[in-house]
Amino acid sequence: MKKLVMIIVLASLFQGALLFAQTSSRFEESDYYYFNFTIEKIYIHRLGFMVVYRKNSNFTARTFIPHDWFHTTDGKGEIIYLGTGREWPSMIVYYQDGEFSHVRLRVRKNRLHETWGVIPLNVNADSFFQDIEEVKLEF
Repeated sequence: MKKLVMIIVLASLFQGALLFAQTSSRFEESDYYYFNFTIEKIYIHRLGFMVVYRKNSNFTARTFIPHDWFHTTDGKGEIIYLGTGREWPSMIVYYQDGEFSHVRLRVRKNRLHETWGVIPLNVNADSFFQDIEEVKLEF
């Protein structure tokens, strides 16, 4: 009789543990998805950044991001400065429900790092920074 009671108690504890494990391990899918790109070079311009990123192992592409995106609290851009560690700069582009949401640049704080550059003043790049609503990506 004691064995039967003990088996019933253990079985009920086991079922309770399984029920708890199922409810606590569930997660909801996010509305966000992202693409992460390695930055080859990020050029500074008076109107924003020109980011040259690696789109696959052999080719690069470029995109233009205005400074305005980084200067407001609800802006479309965020800059995270990396120290002197091993991590290489990257650009993470976020989408929510299939629409562009925001971009995060993870760049070296030291502007003397090899990934930083400056667009020369004699190059007219102003037109590339006009009317930008989202990051244009190439894959």
